[in-house]
Amino acid sequence: MGDPDVTAPAPTRERIVTAGAELLRRKGYAGTGVKEIVAAAQAPFGSLYHHFPGGKEQLGEEVIRHAGALYALLGPAVFDPAPDVVTGVRDFFAGAAAHLVESDYADACPIATVALEVASTSEPLRRATADVFESWLTMLAERFAAAGMDDGRAREQAVAMLCALEGAFVLSRSLRSTEPLAVAGALAAGSVAAAL
Repeated sequence: MGDPDVTAPAPTRERIVTAGAELLRRKGYAGTGVKEIVAAAQAPFGSLYHHFPGGKEQLGEEVIRHAGALYALLGPAVFDPAPDVVTGVRDFFAGAAAHLVESDYADACPIATVALEVASTSEPLRRATADVFESWLTMLAERFAAAGMDDGRAREQAVAMLCALEGAFVLSRSLRSTEPLAVAGALAAGSVAAAL
């Protein structure tokens, strides 16, 4: 018996979700077709409806939740090595700016990209984006509370930071400049410092 093939492709369902996440992040929900997703996943067209009988909307909901969980890992990855929570906030915005430049301003927040499109047209997708944003707010509020803020103030700072980040992504992509992320990051860090 030989070693198992470590280069075996991921299961079809996983490939479809991963391809969907990549395409929705770059092109949005309306701009991404199901044929494009299965082609990118190197999957037969019928497999999309086999794994997602609710079609594009069901796939979109799963992609949002999957991408949201992956992006949630950025919180600990940025905040844990930082010497304090204010530095963590600065590092978060700086990392976002660096990633935006590396992707030639194509990769911002996939959740916001979809939320802007579907909040009024698809309740399942709106709920999925709201759940993801709420999980991020909870993570941030926990960080701020652990640094010494009361729970109410920690929640306010989490909302302010996420609003600043998402708004800065929109402006940065449009202007093709990291200036909005730099300004928003400095203001968010200053606000957190003042709240401690």
